Amino acid sequence: MKNIRNFSIIAHIDHGKSTLADRIIQECGAVSERELKKQMMDTMDIEQERGITIKAQSVRLDYVKDGEHYVLNLIDTPGHVDFSYEVSKSLASSDGALLIVDAAQGVEAQTIANVYLAMENNLELIPVINKIDLPAADPDKVAEEIETSIGIDATDAVLVSAKTGVGIRELIDAIVERIPAPVGDTNATTKAIIYDSWFDPYLGALALVRVFDGAITKGQNILLMSNGEQHQVLDLMYPHPLKKQKTKAIQTGEIGIVVLGLKEVSVVNVGDTITDAKNPTAEPVGRYEPAKPFVFAGIYPIDTDQFEELRDALDKLKLNDSSLSYEPETSIALGFGFRVGFLGMLHMEVIKERLEREFGLDLIATAPSVIYNVYLNDGTMVEVQNPSELPPINHIDRIEEPYIKATVITPSEYLGNVITLLVNKRGIQEKMTYLNEDRVMLEYSLPMNEIVVGFYDTLKSISKGYASFDYEPSAFQEGDLVKLDVRVAGDVVDALSVIVPRTSSESRGRALVKNMKELIPRQLFEVAVQASLGNKVIARETVKSMGKNVTAKCYGGDITRKRKLLEKQKAGKKRMKSIGKVQLPQEAFMSVLKMD
Repeated sequence: MKNIRNFSIIAHIDHGKSTLADRIIQECGAVSERELKKQMMDTMDIEQERGITIKAQSVRLDYVKDGEHYVLNLIDTPGHVDFSYEVSKSLASSDGALLIVDAAQGVEAQTIANVYLAMENNLELIPVINKIDLPAADPDKVAEEIETSIGIDATDAVLVSAKTGVGIRELIDAIVERIPAPVGDTNATTKAIIYDSWFDPYLGALALVRVFDGAITKGQNILLMSNGEQHQVLDLMYPHPLKKQKTKAIQTGEIGIVVLGLKEVSVVNVGDTITDAKNPTAEPVGRYEPAKPFVFAGIYPIDTDQFEELRDALDKLKLNDSSLSYEPETSIALGFGFRVGFLGMLHMEVIKERLEREFGLDLIATAPSVIYNVYLNDGTMVEVQNPSELPPINHIDRIEEPYIKATVITPSEYLGNVITLLVNKRGIQEKMTYLNEDRVMLEYSLPMNEIVVGFYDTLKSISKGYASFDYEPSAFQEGDLVKLDVRVAGDVVDALSVIVPRTSSESRGRALVKNMKELIPRQLFEVAVQASLGNKVIARETVKSMGKNVTAKCYGGDITRKRKLLEKQKAGKKRMKSIGKVQLPQEAFMSVLKMD
């Protein structure tokens, strides 16, 4: 056990985690030059294309130093704020972490958030300054920034270039020397944490575990502590970049894959504790908490016949993503679909793209919203995810919306722009710290609803891509909120309803109908597009009718013949206006995102 090292790689998005993981795998000789490819640990197409890590991945490596054989268990974690749930579970199973910081960009918001997660788990941190080969690299300045902003000693930070391979052997030696070996009682009853799970079409649900006490052996009956279910261990394996290696037992301090032959991943909960069924442990490893979705959106098939296919696709996707939650819902405008809960906007984008790619579906996603606590006059409280479910205004006592604690790190030259954006988003400043003469860290309290749509893109554009952003949920606070409805040709389109602050409802209503007017195709009759608060219309635009040349067949004769045809068309148009239904394109449902 003294020669095992369990460690995670944590960093802000795009600071070179996956490239560094590739170099460590290569240096340990786990794959040959011929088998090596970029982003070895990112297995999804979307991860490869976008260059991001969505799912944490583990690998077991062998390393020899001074004639001594070591086992390195490496976990490559996601860098985006949406997947911090994955990061926290990975850190709970580690004894140390490599904190990667880009030598050119310095400390970013997610870097700080991940460090706090690592500190909560009492991990040994090794600062690693990556990309030292870049012309703009300034390792000394970055080391100073790590010390001032995070408060950890960076004098012995390891300088590496994951791209060129410089400093990788020194880094592995530092892992062996500085990260502590796992501790645990080899003779105690089995105690292990599940820190990842996924579905294999041949083996069923697989659990990736870290054993803290005792061992898991093949054929053993185990107990899952969160739901009390008992199952037999059918097989055990060690994770490997190319091919999993079978084993008879996973000992104390080791990491391995447990095969239980289950058909559903929902039974194998990430963060749950595995113990021996005959002699269970009294205390689980940490507190088990399921992932909580923050953003909700309706997903509907464009072709209503594909509803069952969409249900099957979501069922299959949930097998590999336990944080996904969904329930059926109906919309007057869009028919049958699902209300899906996501961890954030990137998670929503990735899921929608996977549904369309992997399952060949054509989908419409409604504007994302957050969960609201609505207190009624009779004292009861209801949770509202879908704006169209908001009770009538005369029944509502107050509405509470979720707030977040936002951390923004920006170069000081863009500070004015960033503060203006945060104030416009109803933010309240709590703290402002200068990390050095060039960079500022802001801490704000913000309504979650304000960051769901377009905030990240706007922040990046006003800071020329240099500002970074991270958030964590804080509490619910009362807000003066109203439901903004959109009426097309007199009918309320429930899928376009949004909950907005009363003070900005009129400006948002005007912006929304203006966007809609551009997107709705012209009909043979005029179409009124209105924004309303209840029955009060606050904005209106008209989509002009498309003229049909009914007088084309009149090639001569008296003017009264043409007038007769035009009058006939006018009467027909009036009749059409009363019965006409307007087809809305996909872009119309996303116009809510462009209200600002």
